[in-house]
Amino acid sequence: MREWQLSPAELLPLSMNWVSRVRRADGSTAVLKLAVPEAGHLADEATALEWFAGRGAIEVLARDDARGALLLEEARPGIQVRDLVPHRDEEATAALIRIMRRLHRPVGTGVELPELAGRSASFERHLRRFPENGPIPRHLVVRAAGLFGELCASAAERVVLHGDLHHDNVLSAERESWLAIDPHGVVGDPGYEVGALLYNPDPSGTDDTVLDLAMARVEQLADGLGMPVERVLAWGFVQGVLSEVWAFEGDGMRSSRALRLAERLFPLLG
Repeated sequence: MREWQLSPAELLPLSMNWVSRVRRADGSTAVLKLAVPEAGHLADEATALEWFAGRGAIEVLARDDARGALLLEEARPGIQVRDLVPHRDEEATAALIRIMRRLHRPVGTGVELPELAGRSASFERHLRRFPENGPIPRHLVVRAAGLFGELCASAAERVVLHGDLHHDNVLSAERESWLAIDPHGVVGDPGYEVGALLYNPDPSGTDDTVLDLAMARVEQLADGLGMPVERVLAWGFVQGVLSEVWAFEGDGMRSSRALRLAERLFPLLG
C-alpha cells in the first residue's frame, strides 16, 4: 500500500484471498487483492486480465507477482448477475453471453497460461483413487473424462478463457454494463465457459430452481454463442462432474447441485 500510494477504504467479503477497497493518491477507488505467492492463481489472473485489456473484464492497475498482490479496477456499483436469478434469469444469461463474446479472442502460441486440457488430471486422480465405484458414480466420471478430452481436441478455436465464469464473478459497472472479475486464466475451447453457468449461482445449494432453468439456459447459450446445443449439453455435463470431483478433492464435501445437473444431462448426451 505504501509503494502504490494507497490508503484503506473498506474490507470486502473474503473467501480464498484477502480483498479490500482502497483509495489511490488521485482520490479514485480501486481493489487490492492479496494471496500467498505461487499458492494460488493470482499471476494467471493478472495475465488473463491483461489479455482481456478491459474488454468485458476489469483492468489491472498494478501487479506484484512475487508478493502475490494485484491492484484492480473497481466495478461500481458492483451488483452481481446472481441478483437477477431466478426472476430475470433470461436477462442474467444474456449478460453472461455478452461477457463471453467480449472476452473470447483467438490466441496463438506464446500466451503464458495453463492449457485447459491439463484439467483432465483431476479426473485421472479421482479414478486412480477410486478404482471401484466411489463417492461419485464411477460411470459419470469415466464418461466426463472421455468427453472432456474429446471436447478439447475438437475445439474450433483456442481462446483465453475466464476459466471460472459464473453469476458471482460478473458485476455491474459504469465503463461497461457488466464486467467479469476473478478469472482463473486458461487457454482452450470457448465452450468450456458455458458449463458452470448451468448450475450456478450457489452450486452447493439444495434448491433445484436453478436446475429447472438449465434447459432454457442451454437453448439461450447455444443461440447467443452460435454453438451447437449438443456441445453446450456436453460441457454442462463435464463441468458438473468436474465440479464434484474438485469439491471432493478439496474438502470431502459434495457440491450436490453440480452432480444433480450432470445426472440430468447424462441421458441427453449423444
